[in-house]
Amino acid sequence: MLRFAVDPILQNKEEGSFVKVAEESKITNDPQEFHFELKQQDGWYNSTATLTAWIRKNDQGEIVALSPICKHLGCLVGWNNNKNFPDEYHCPCHGARYTPDGKNLAVAPKPLDQYETKIENGWIYLGAIVPNTVVK
Repeated sequence: MLRFAVDPILQNKEEGSFVKVAEESKITNDPQEFHFELKQQDGWYNSTATLTAWIRKNDQGEIVALSPICKHLGCLVGWNNNKNFPDEYHCPCHGARYTPDGKNLAVAPKPLDQYETKIENGWIYLGAIVPNTVVK
């Protein structure tokens, strides 16, 4: 009976799971919003979560994929959605603003988190959400 109760805890976790999200050739310097699905397991419950990422190439040509979750109170940020602050991510809830690399400019205490990324056969794959390492 004990084995049944703790079985999900004892299962091997997949390390470094990545999901195919976008073709690398379609990515520009302007952030683009991509939605993708991630299969997840919580105990015995399997589900599929729909996630969002803002993906762009930085000035060095590297792929930057940011989480849209504002670091102030968790609302969703949009790109270039406030005419008073062009070329920035903006949170409509409380006015947090971020640079294209996710650096916090106003209200939010931290930069936007980023996704781990890898490129294989011309496709961008996204992994776990991690603290932003692009901005200092």
